[in-house]
Amino acid sequence: MTTQPVNPTPQRRYRRAATLASIGLIGALVLAGCSVAETSSSESTTTASTAALVDGALTADTIMADNDDATTVNDDEWSASDAVEVTLNGSTASSSSSAVSTESGTVTISAAGVYRLSGTLDGQVVVAAPDDALVVLILDGATITSSTGAAIDVQSADDVAISLAEGTQNSLESTASFGDADVNAVLFSEHDLTISGTGSLAVSGGDNDGITSEDDLVILSGTIAVEADDDALRGKDSLTISGGTISLTAGGDALKADNEEEAGRGWVLLEGGSLTATAGDDGIDAWTDIVITGGDTAITATGDGMHSETILHIEGGTTTVLDSDEGLESSLVSITGGEVDVTAADDAVNGSGASSTAGGTEQATSDLVRIDGGTIVLTSGADGIDSNGSVLITGGATLVQSGQQPESIVDANGAITIEGGTLLGLGALGQGVTIDDASLGRTVSAAATGAAGSVVQVMSAEGAVLVEATAAQSFTAVLASTDAVSDGASYSISVDGTATTATAGSAIEGMGGAPGGTGGAPGGPGSRP
Repeated sequence: MTTQPVNPTPQRRYRRAATLASIGLIGALVLAGCSVAETSSSESTTTASTAALVDGALTADTIMADNDDATTVNDDEWSASDAVEVTLNGSTASSSSSAVSTESGTVTISAAGVYRLSGTLDGQVVVAAPDDALVVLILDGATITSSTGAAIDVQSADDVAISLAEGTQNSLESTASFGDADVNAVLFSEHDLTISGTGSLAVSGGDNDGITSEDDLVILSGTIAVEADDDALRGKDSLTISGGTISLTAGGDALKADNEEEAGRGWVLLEGGSLTATAGDDGIDAWTDIVITGGDTAITATGDGMHSETILHIEGGTTTVLDSDEGLESSLVSITGGEVDVTAADDAVNGSGASSTAGGTEQATSDLVRIDGGTIVLTSGADGIDSNGSVLITGGATLVQSGQQPESIVDANGAITIEGGTLLGLGALGQGVTIDDASLGRTVSAAATGAAGSVVQVMSAEGAVLVEATAAQSFTAVLASTDAVSDGASYSISVDGTATTATAGSAIEGMGGAPGGTGGAPGGPGSRP
């Protein structure tokens, strides 16, 4: 076999895997058939701190600065013209490079460089390169099926990139039983892994994960479909999606980052692309933080829609949880922008992480739910917004539809503070729910009954509509807050044309003034990954 020099190692570049942009508040909300519109309104540890109450709104930049950078191999760091051709054929492969060898269906790449894989292989591609090597695999119409383990198994290298060639369809499949083996995914890497390109990749089979990196996993682009018995995408240190069209079906978590041992790791970042995920457990599960700055995300989950142990922050993009047990759960849930639509059988948003009991009595914790912006629809079977600690709303346009008592539109063991934005709640107000005195004057509430499809309007004494919505489910109470509400003024709350008069600052039964009650039943601590 004729040999040719192995390609020189392309130069590596490290970057923070984030391109951060804020999306401002949308004045009118139309999501999932419900609308809330305002006519007069303005705009790491494992326990989050209520310092956010006084320090101002969180930003993705601030959160990511406390996390380790992800390692990404960008497309401009290597050239396809340097690629070594590797032709897959049955249980063997042919190549002109001495860095490519074949034995018993296993194709081994042992040196740094760019390799173009095409054809069909009944076996495995193994990367066993030096520890300082960058290896790029261009999948150019490649079909790899393994009966013994991972279809692609990165055993050693520094960083690995997989590029999906334009116009090609590629597939990776395993029929092996991984069990608890160290190599437990159809596409497995012990090291940093980046996926890019404009072609497509289908990953399926095995009895464990779909795509796993034991370090950082970054998806820059491509059309990617993953079916997995357990987790679909897993980056132990971090998982970043910057672009592409991604479809995931998982028996476990759809996206996961689970490094529990090292500070600054175990985070998930969504900053672009289109993501559709169906999960048998959580849609997204992060040991530390989940940060969303862009992209379109749609999740259907049996467990939580999104669960993180420290911070769950949304500041851009479109985030939809179509079905879940609890929708968004973290010790600190922060929403500053974007469009958010959450449907949950239990709490739609749950600030839960710190211990909330002492001597069998519920106690306020450092957990926090904070809304500073965004267009938000929350529909739940239990509490709409629940915090074992505090709730703070300073902006945004939020429609909350909760379950019936003892559930509540908003519930907290600590303070419920409303300083700005527009809030319309349809559902119930649980016993002991308290809004602090400074906020109560900008709220108006009434016992009012309606059903799915009922039109709810909150109007001034002069008949001006301040906020309105069409209900998605039945309710027995209405709570509204806008900048147009004045303490002591009279307002009309209309359900399908039947009006109830209410006075701003006056609490209805089940809702009190300054905190001091036990609060409603808090959400659970959430299952750790």
